[in-house]
Amino acid sequence: MNIFAKIIGITTLSVFVFFSCKEKEKQYPPLVEPTSILYDSSLKPFYHGVASGDPLHDRVIIWTRITPEDSLPSVKVQWQVSDDIDFLSILASDTLAASPARDYTVKVDVTGLQSDKFYYYRFTALGKTSVTGRTKTTPVTAKDSLKFAVVSCSNWEFGYFNAYSCIAEKNLDAVLHLGDYIYEYAPGKYGDTTIGRFNLPKHEIVSLQDYRTRHAQYRLDHGLRTVSQTHPFITIWDDHEFANNVYKQGAQNHQPETEGDFGKRKAAARQAYYEWLPIREGEKLFRSFSYGNLARLIMLDERIEGRQEPPAIQDSANVERTMLGAEQLAWFENQLNASSTWKIVGNQVIFSDILLSAVFPKMPRNLDSWDGYQAEKKKIKEYILQNKINDVIFLTGDTHASWAIEVATDVSKNYNPFAVEFGTTSVSSANDNEYHPTDTVLMMEKALLKANPHIKYINDRDHGYMLLTLYPQKAKAEWYYVETLREKNTQEHLGKKIEVDKGSYKLK
Repeated sequence: MNIFAKIIGITTLSVFVFFSCKEKEKQYPPLVEPTSILYDSSLKPFYHGVASGDPLHDRVIIWTRITPEDSLPSVKVQWQVSDDIDFLSILASDTLAASPARDYTVKVDVTGLQSDKFYYYRFTALGKTSVTGRTKTTPVTAKDSLKFAVVSCSNWEFGYFNAYSCIAEKNLDAVLHLGDYIYEYAPGKYGDTTIGRFNLPKHEIVSLQDYRTRHAQYRLDHGLRTVSQTHPFITIWDDHEFANNVYKQGAQNHQPETEGDFGKRKAAARQAYYEWLPIREGEKLFRSFSYGNLARLIMLDERIEGRQEPPAIQDSANVERTMLGAEQLAWFENQLNASSTWKIVGNQVIFSDILLSAVFPKMPRNLDSWDGYQAEKKKIKEYILQNKINDVIFLTGDTHASWAIEVATDVSKNYNPFAVEFGTTSVSSANDNEYHPTDTVLMMEKALLKANPHIKYINDRDHGYMLLTLYPQKAKAEWYYVETLREKNTQEHLGKKIEVDKGSYKLK
């Protein structure tokens, strides 16, 4: 049995029950949750599994959710960390409380760890022990290679999260999630309900409890639960964790007259995100991670930190408006000066200029992407060029398509690239293959490639993920695609492999 199977297959164990006699005697009403119809009883009360995230060289966040039968005011939870899967030695342990104030979720920032090392963790509560999770700290010294899975856009109603199940079997340093971890829509509004997967609650999510329920539902998908158990996650939100095409002061999919104050909705979405994701909490979500001298990972918040409302028409795209905001832009520029070989930018929407008119004549540019924020994009380009910053790789989600691009803002046959961009397809959210015949989509791809010579690869048909492998002298992107979304299935294939040499902007 390989190590992944051993982690995933571990059974629950009986342990000491942490209730006091006083708690036993007092009666509480049953805890009623819409997602209970999806529970795997063998995991009780840890139906949502375990997760880890935001790894540093000496610490990592570990997470779980306890689901009691009754609406208890508090549940005692013990956590343990070991450097062996059988927990023969306990390196760190403590007890804390889960409560309704945080939807019975708990997070621990485990400190005092060694760099570049695997660790195992578990939780006990209500007489049961959770499945065992595995995580990994970041390196400090030189590395021969690093490997990340890059994912985006998982939609419950469009199908099973099979890409996550495939990633769980890979040997990785971390999973990078670029956003759209959940979707906010009511059942049947954006999805393929013929599969039999329906959103909960049964309306568009607006309140704190709504967002909590949707997060809880997503974590009951077997693929997401398994990959979270096996690898640390580094996440950033995009728009659907709040509402479609969100910006700092509003969203396309928010109607104040029927859905209330946007500020309250945004605060609710943010709180649920922090409760249900293994992430350090703070006023700012943008942050960076050092992977020794080989890579600096820079995670940007392109949605609610500083994004102003996007332009309505292309003619106003060059107007001075911001996506990052002044504080984050200054921080980003500073991060680009890292001494690491590769500067990896966790980027929600496409940075490269892309001409869409050959396929979408009514939408020559996607103004929700960086194409709608040309003035700020120009500042970033000029900063990279003026400071001679090499080996910048933008990692991008959002589009439900795979991309390999030599980043340029002068889209012509004589373009001058200054970075590269790799886009990951969706885990399950619809691409154009859901709306058009495959032959039509292939023609659309060819038209985009012809109109945009800096784009070297596009796949707008398949779902899956991307693997990014970094070496001292090159970077390699590999796009893997799953066989189906309509049932649990781990069949996948390698669709494309593209490399870029250190010091070069040319993809090969």
